[in-house]
Amino acid sequence: MMKMKQNAFTGNNTDFYKQLKKSIKDADSIDIIVSFLMKSGVKLIIDDLRDAVDNNKKIRILTSRYLNITQPEALILLKELKDIDLRFYSNKNKSFHPKAYIFHNKDYDEIYVGSSNLSKGALTDSIEWNYHFTKSQNEDDFNHFQETFNDLFEKHSIEITDKILNEYSKKWKRPKLQLNQRDNELFEPNGAQLEALYNLNKSREEGYDKALVVAATGIGKTYLAAFDAKNYEKILFLAHREEIITQASESFKNIYPNKTQGFYYSKDKDIEKDIIFALVQSLGKKTNLNEFKRDYFDYIIIDEFHHAVADNYKRVLDYFTPKFLLGLTATPERLDNRDVFALCDYNNVYEIRLKEAINKGYLSPFRYYGIYDDTVDYSQINMKNGRYDEKDLEEKLMIHKRAELVLRHFLKYNSSSAIGFCSSRNHAEYMAKYFTENDIPSAAVYSGSQGEYTENRKDAVEKLKNNKLKALFTVDMFNEGVDIPSIDTVLFLRPTQSPTIFLQQLGRGLRKDENKKYLTVLDFIGNYKKANMAPFLLSGYDYNTKTLLNESVMEFEYPDDCYIDFDFKLVDLFKIQATQELKIKDRIVLEYESIKAKIGKRPSRVDLFLGMDDSIITSMKKSSKINLFRDYLKFLDDNDELNIEEREFISTPAHDFLKTIETTNMTKSYKMPILKAFYNDGEIKLDITEDDVYKSMREFYSYKSNAVDMLKDKSSKNFASWQKKQYLSLAKRNPIKFLLKTHSEFFIKKEGYAISLSDELKDYINLDSFKNHFKDIIEYRTLYYYKTRYEKKSDNYE
Repeated sequence: MMKMKQNAFTGNNTDFYKQLKKSIKDADSIDIIVSFLMKSGVKLIIDDLRDAVDNNKKIRILTSRYLNITQPEALILLKELKDIDLRFYSNKNKSFHPKAYIFHNKDYDEIYVGSSNLSKGALTDSIEWNYHFTKSQNEDDFNHFQETFNDLFEKHSIEITDKILNEYSKKWKRPKLQLNQRDNELFEPNGAQLEALYNLNKSREEGYDKALVVAATGIGKTYLAAFDAKNYEKILFLAHREEIITQASESFKNIYPNKTQGFYYSKDKDIEKDIIFALVQSLGKKTNLNEFKRDYFDYIIIDEFHHAVADNYKRVLDYFTPKFLLGLTATPERLDNRDVFALCDYNNVYEIRLKEAINKGYLSPFRYYGIYDDTVDYSQINMKNGRYDEKDLEEKLMIHKRAELVLRHFLKYNSSSAIGFCSSRNHAEYMAKYFTENDIPSAAVYSGSQGEYTENRKDAVEKLKNNKLKALFTVDMFNEGVDIPSIDTVLFLRPTQSPTIFLQQLGRGLRKDENKKYLTVLDFIGNYKKANMAPFLLSGYDYNTKTLLNESVMEFEYPDDCYIDFDFKLVDLFKIQATQELKIKDRIVLEYESIKAKIGKRPSRVDLFLGMDDSIITSMKKSSKINLFRDYLKFLDDNDELNIEEREFISTPAHDFLKTIETTNMTKSYKMPILKAFYNDGEIKLDITEDDVYKSMREFYSYKSNAVDMLKDKSSKNFASWQKKQYLSLAKRNPIKFLLKTHSEFFIKKEGYAISLSDELKDYINLDSFKNHFKDIIEYRTLYYYKTRYEKKSDNYE
């Protein structure tokens, strides 16, 4: 006989919660309808729901998007259980206030109706009124509640798919009453981390073995990596600064106190440890890499991934073959004209930028003051390789008039902990001296030889925290890897032309702190190049000169609770700079010349694709007439860049063939292994056999980023067990069929071969220039395919 349960609950105790857990355990099926879900409440019953799912119990949950109170991380926790039918009430603008928990089993049906949403407070210690009764006690009322639930669930709801969840999360903002609240759970994933972890797991299920996470400074990328690494044995954490790997070690120790840790840098060469924290400067040496087997690490984390374009990082990436590789960065913008996304084959699984992170309450809001600085005329400073000459810049910045301007504005705000970003050591020393002499105790912090006002980093940070210093002036040292949440002011004292550096410097002060309501940002802006990018970086808008000409920067949509003020003279300066932007054709040529100068040779298609400014590539995609990737040979010819051998086949069938494979349509990657079979490692074939096709297809799809296409399709998801017959079947019904159909002038059918090239090409296939272009196009089209595949996936989530 069923033990009688309590019927009336008035809150401020855990009786309701305890009885709810028992009902979940006893039920054969469960229906929950609540106006909102909170992570705190879901966590209280998630283990009970998991047990129910494991026992094949049917669970339906209906909630709402009304006022955006439901937390995305609460939905993530439930979606991880997979078999729960989770839905939103379909009218997202209509009030939705029901709270009921319905349970069915073979002996009796029961319901709890009242005021408790699914949150920790509502289930435990808040004042909530709930009433419990069984179907046998009041069948009419029970049936009415059940039928209404069924109607809402079946006719007035939408399934919370990954797409719907992503859309909701992107728009979700932490309600105002919660803006100053912080999660008090120690060493558990926060909201952004839960979303990233969910997407990382989905990515692995899709077949990827590498991924990039882009998250604003302060989100907790190191802890995210630690949480994600839980199912791996041998872990490598790689970075470029000692401070970063030291802090990472502490984070991992908090999550995995029983795993052994070691360091690999300087004299430390720990190898036989579960987790190794290494500096890339040490591990990236060939002699050191050879100490490890290529598959030694199961999981590799590369922090500050935007640096991974450097050669020592590339050596590590090219050497090891982990089961999974995770890149972490706050700033994936092209650094030194290299595309960071390409290193992970454009598998960017999760992104939360500055504006979204502030809106969700993860970072501190800011008060930004764009101050017009006419004390320096940047047009009179010498340029070297597109950058200001450091010595000349330093001299122009180290003047009394400018230091006075900085101090005057600094004194307007009651700052207790400030960092100023300078152009050089001498500039940092100069500013520390000036501030100290004006009763603002300050120090300069930089590497190398020390000056009169220099402090080492550790001591300086401690003094800043203890209020013995009010300001630190630094050169790049605090851009990355150092967390000082108490910083309430940042000073931009150098011309910042790099989006990466701008966001890194801003990020130093955005970590939340109980004594800080907001961050004060003082940006001293003159007529330097790219000065007008600041409003775009603060708002998250894509840089566009037309926007500057047509809209006021003061009307941009900035993060919630942030205040932005640009001096009216700057608004005029930004418009003047916008009108001076070159036409896109001229910009393309200048960008080509810039990349050529940097790499010391004529750029290939791949060099340009990885190195060109994103805004230029976007403009080229919109107009085929200016898109050099659609006929690179013509672009080279127009700019007198062809070599003698290339001039021999310009405007010949060889040129037309290269144009064809530059522009052939690719909704999937199937054409690439066919082209690779023709290329044949540089010994180009006019005819390829079925064996050639099979070998090339099998090799191409053994690479995880290519295998994703196969795994997505029902007809090929078991390709790992395929033999020659299945590969040939796919090749014949897809790439070979369409190459023969759409490009019959070059791809033909010959007796005894799978597919052949036109005999018109036989006079060119042994030319080194033709081979180089053929190879370059295959590599470029593969990268381009990865990028467009990622963009299509992102568009589906918009």
